[in-house]
Amino acid sequence: MKTLLRRCAGLDVHKVEIVACLRLVEKGKVARRVRRFPTTTQGLLELVEWLEGAGCSHVAMEATGVYWKPVWHILDGHFALILANAMHVKAVPGRKSDVNDATWLADLLAHGLIRASFVPSTPIQELRDLTRTRKQLTREIVQHVQRIQAVLEEANVKLSSVISDIMGPSGRRILTAIIAGETDAEKLAALGSERLGCGRAALSEALRGRIREHHRFLFAQHLRTIEQLEESVAAFDARIAGALAPFREVVERLNEVPGLGRIAIETIIAEIGTDMSRFPTAGHLVSWAGLAPRLDESAGKRRSTRIRNGAPWLKPALVQAGWAATRKKNTYLQAQFLRLKSRRGPKKALIAVAASILTIVYHMLRDGTFYRDLGPEYFARRSPAKLAANLANRIRNLGYHVEISAAT
Repeated sequence: MKTLLRRCAGLDVHKVEIVACLRLVEKGKVARRVRRFPTTTQGLLELVEWLEGAGCSHVAMEATGVYWKPVWHILDGHFALILANAMHVKAVPGRKSDVNDATWLADLLAHGLIRASFVPSTPIQELRDLTRTRKQLTREIVQHVQRIQAVLEEANVKLSSVISDIMGPSGRRILTAIIAGETDAEKLAALGSERLGCGRAALSEALRGRIREHHRFLFAQHLRTIEQLEESVAAFDARIAGALAPFREVVERLNEVPGLGRIAIETIIAEIGTDMSRFPTAGHLVSWAGLAPRLDESAGKRRSTRIRNGAPWLKPALVQAGWAATRKKNTYLQAQFLRLKSRRGPKKALIAVAASILTIVYHMLRDGTFYRDLGPEYFARRSPAKLAANLANRIRNLGYHVEISAAT
């Protein structure tokens, strides 16, 4: 096999130490040198000095948790770095050791057999940390709201049956009064807004339960935790807004795409950045995001088209944006969803819309263009003869005879 890199290294990164294998080709022979370095800053600087002294040009490492990040930041700028997906560089079973892992990475790197993972720039990495942590905080809020609902059900208070959002203004006033010791259902119902969908009598009936002091304590702790988490989310929102200041023009353009709101745009920029040169085509980006059908074919039979796992932070945001886009009337994305829904079902149609949104974002970021909707009649204009044939078949299936001829 042809050797592409004559001086490279593979790193097996752990929490406490790094096993480094330096692979050199000298006078047609391969020489390997293995050393261990601590993961302290001084140890990483010694690693840089050792590799530079040997004339190393490329370094590969696996994406092991968060341990690779400090190594990456210190080695960045000194070598061409390649971050490998551990699933893609598995060694031969039965030969597992730290030294063998580092040697295997070095050999794969030398022959160009490692597919590099996407590592964004430092500002995008910081934005990614912010958006991901905010997402985790919002999930915790949802969990505490669900726990409040569980306690309400235990106390036989059917508040969630008559109010869609128990954390809205009316729900919070009622919960605060319950925590303060109020037990009169009529007085609690009076705290509800007149704009609620349920009537005052229905709300009062739903609030007649058996609330104990134990329940009030749980309500108070969950509500206090939710308020603290909401304060943290607000702080993250402000920080994210500041981090997005250099990309304000990009945010304004992406805001024109149906289905993309503030949270979705912030997540997209944090996950893929704004430099699309890392993805040769829109198809590469869609595949990286896990929105492309898998290829699983054997003996001429296609066995599965399920999408693979990928981009666990980006994919949910795109799917939510896809649902929002399908409700935007008189748009290309809604027409695409309705067109595919009848043949492939709503789930696959939604994934296709999410992939289309990401494709639109790719071209807008790469070319610096603005969004221009193709319109709901795009598919009819593209192939009118096919559409006419489909309509004729539907009429024939109803038991009628129909003939189609082109208009003169």
